[in-house]
This record gives sequence, structure tokens and C-alpha cells, in this order.
Amino acid sequence: QVQLVESGGGLVQAGGSLRLSCAASGSILSINAMGWYRQGSGKERELVARISSSGNTNYADSVKGRFTISRDNAKNTVHLQMNSLKPEDTAVYYCNADGRSTLYYRAFTSWGQGTQVTVSS
Repeated sequence: QVQLVESGGGLVQAGGSLRLSCAASGSILSINAMGWYRQGSGKERELVARISSSGNTNYADSVKGRFTISRDNAKNTVHLQMNSLKPEDTAVYYCNADGRSTLYYRAFTSWGQGTQVTVSS
């Protein structure tokens, strides 16, 4: 079983910053990519940022220039530095990891429980 533990969410004023962290653990052979998704009230879950094991990144247009995703492959961790936060960023943020398990090299996708980010105006 692969488990993801998230931290760093909270309440912040517009223009402020937060740093989200996510650590994967368990029967991991390799992780192909890790990322952050978010779901605001009444909205679909959307990709915020994603990073591959080789360091390639993708960002939602709405966060480009404000958010930065990074990872430590050795620790199977991913971080999301969120600067210049806006009320529109308010959502539950979910960590995701895709890779292969040591259990028969089985492919897996794992999700964290989510962490609330609230940006006040």
C-alpha cells in the first residue's frame, strides 16, 4: 500500500504564501509523477501542478508565475510553494502520486486525504 501524507494547508490573507508538502511511503518501487490537484466549492477537481521524476513540470494557467512545484525523488516528496495567493485559490488541495509498487511491479495511483487552503480577501 502506498500512502500520502499532506501538510501545510491553512488560512491566509490574499497576497500571502503557503507551502504544501506531501510525502509518499509504502511499497514503492518508483514514482513516475507527483502532483497537486484542487477542488473548490461547486467546481470540478483540476490539476494545479505536476512534476515527473525527471523534473518536467506542468501548471494550470491560473497559477503560472505564482506557484512552484518541486520534488525530492530520494524522499518521494513533493512541495507546492504558493505565492501571491488569491481568494480564487481557495480549495481543498489533494496530493497525487503515480508509479509502480514493489508488489509485483504493479502500477498504482494514490491520493492524499486533502488539505484545506482558504484565502481571505
